[in-house]
Amino acid sequence: MLVAGFPAGSFAANCYVVAPAAGEECVIIDPGEGAEAGIDEILREHRLKPVAALLTHGHIDHVWSVAPVCGAKDIPAFVHPDDRDLLTDPGKGLSLAAQQQFLGGLQLTEPDDVRELADGAVLELAGLRVTVDHAPGHTPGSVAFRTPAAGEIPDVMFSGDLLFAGSIGRTDLPGGSYDDMLASLSRVCLSLPDETAVLPGHGPQSTIGRERATNPFLSGLLPGGSGGSSPLSDGAQVPADGPNKGF
Repeated sequence: MLVAGFPAGSFAANCYVVAPAAGEECVIIDPGEGAEAGIDEILREHRLKPVAALLTHGHIDHVWSVAPVCGAKDIPAFVHPDDRDLLTDPGKGLSLAAQQQFLGGLQLTEPDDVRELADGAVLELAGLRVTVDHAPGHTPGSVAFRTPAAGEIPDVMFSGDLLFAGSIGRTDLPGGSYDDMLASLSRVCLSLPDETAVLPGHGPQSTIGRERATNPFLSGLLPGGSGGSSPLSDGAQVPADGPNKGF
């Protein structure tokens, strides 16, 4: 499997291009601010043809370029229905201060072809098998995407703003819920094998095993359960998405 990624725009939201191999079809995950040039460079370098854009959630730093990318490539966008309204009204997912700072007069439109994701759905796209895990907490419609192991490559989870290296997504924005976040981390992340690669929405990649052992927000959570209680849950300040303190 081929995975190429880059931090897009001023928010440094990771955009990924995923394909079975060079010269084949691919999917684009989270085309954020100014992502078009980086995507086109990857497509040219690896001779790839995109067939879909997959969105881990609807925050502006992850969906900024989805309409122009889908329009230029004539491909559909996939998003969970609970976050679909953010594609045209991104302010609903932001604080008032963030709206004033980042949105200004920005107006977004949906791609022409939007398809809704469901928990447990398996997408057969570009020769890939992608499992969708609904993972609310950061936003109501947050999802993670998983692709199975292939040869020496382990399972891969594109975690969006659910799980980061050493941290988790913030829950203090409209639609966020710390209790839902803990439940999603328990059910979606901690039930996976330790060798599963974690490719997050911000910052460097990690593995489930590394995060299980070292991430303070996962300490005390049980895999596959209702989430339990993190030792940091009482009065904790859940960190921003990444080093840029984005959304």
